[in-house]
Amino acid sequence: MFSFLFFALLCAGCLARPTLVHYSFSRAVGGGSGTSFSTEGEGRITAVRVWEISNSYITGVQLCYDHIWSPRIGRTFGKAHELVLYDEEVIIQVSGKYHSNYIYHLIFGTSRGRSLIAGQPYQTSFNFYPVHADAELRMLSGTYNVNGITSLAAHWGVVYMDQGNSSDIST
Repeated sequence: MFSFLFFALLCAGCLARPTLVHYSFSRAVGGGSGTSFSTEGEGRITAVRVWEISNSYITGVQLCYDHIWSPRIGRTFGKAHELVLYDEEVIIQVSGKYHSNYIYHLIFGTSRGRSLIAGQPYQTSFNFYPVHADAELRMLSGTYNVNGITSLAAHWGVVYMDQGNSSDIST
């Protein structure tokens, strides 16, 4: 009887949703002065916008969660660089360059090998990516001032998609 109970619990555990939370955090780079921010939204990131001063630093960033744009971080300057993700495509890498005062260069890499590149490749490099292979970019955080983005960090997690249109986010 005990063997049967153990086997039944083992099978039920295999069918249940994973209890591990695949979350990781890429520490902030940059000077860090200014106002703190973090992006937020429900569901997966479906697009990214980045504003820059040509041949200089990043002035603003905006993420779109399930086709709803989050508030813009920083300021707009000129025309935005924009990457709209395909179905099931996710952001798996955020790279770039920074100096003591601003984020100068940003690259968002996707699971399909596409990328959005903005800014001037100047000074110290950084490379953010998730610890877990099934994780994706969930949010950005950092600081900004009236001119642009002064520091940046990335938060990674797994998004479990249920039946239908709703999503269960594990971060």
